[in-house]
Amino acid sequence: METREGTIPPNASASPLGVAHFSAIDVEPAKFVSLAAAAGFSSVGLRLHPAFPGAPYYELPAGSDAARDVKARLDGEGISLYDIEFVVIGPDFDAAALTSMLEAASALGARRLSVCGDDPDRERLVGNFAALCDLAATFGMGVDLENMGWRTVASFHDSLSIVQESNRNNAGVLVDALHFFRNGGNAEDVSTAPEGMIRSIQLCDARGRAPPTSEQMVSEARTGRFAPGLGDLPITSLMQVLPAGASVSVEVPIRFNRAPEEHLRHLNDATRALTG
Repeated sequence: METREGTIPPNASASPLGVAHFSAIDVEPAKFVSLAAAAGFSSVGLRLHPAFPGAPYYELPAGSDAARDVKARLDGEGISLYDIEFVVIGPDFDAAALTSMLEAASALGARRLSVCGDDPDRERLVGNFAALCDLAATFGMGVDLENMGWRTVASFHDSLSIVQESNRNNAGVLVDALHFFRNGGNAEDVSTAPEGMIRSIQLCDARGRAPPTSEQMVSEARTGRFAPGLGDLPITSLMQVLPAGASVSVEVPIRFNRAPEEHLRHLNDATRALTG
């Protein structure tokens, strides 16, 4: 398919595609699994930890009725749980506090945990990230570090350097299209990154110029995303250089009061349209 940015490889349309819980965060996990499957997604992410104080999230303690319901939905719909989110590694971070959450996520089949870094003490940040990777490894999981313009780990190169410095085999970089492009990233950064560093890609789009302030960055991230291909970001250039084995998902919160099932179908259709 020809676009303003070029041609997507023909095999891209057959690739598995996931969807992040933030795309319909008000939908409880079991129902979200069913809606995602009905919309054509092959995997989901679930929000099991608050991204910021007061943010919505869902607890699924191992062995609980809620966890059993989600596992039954995953198995029944033939869809997998790829990752859980979202953890901020700040100055007071304690990896051990996440043990129960990781245990529960592992029991559901989760493979990765998404985090961001917001500690100006680099040595402590790297140490805490490494400690979290070690803890996650005991549950057969990895950890992906995502950059955000208003955090200490603001750019793709920031996240890549932390992951490399941690020297953990299960550590990876998460490329969120919005944060990646808005903070100086380009397709060449992905294509030249060391093999195995980029484990996860989250797609979305945005319009207009990059917001100049932290407050505006936060606002755009939470309320200003569009489905891939419906904005001004060079999404196709990113999709042309997807690392082998990297998981691809969509993360776009509901806009315009769409019903969740309609919104998820819209996200799947828009993303698939990019692949021809």
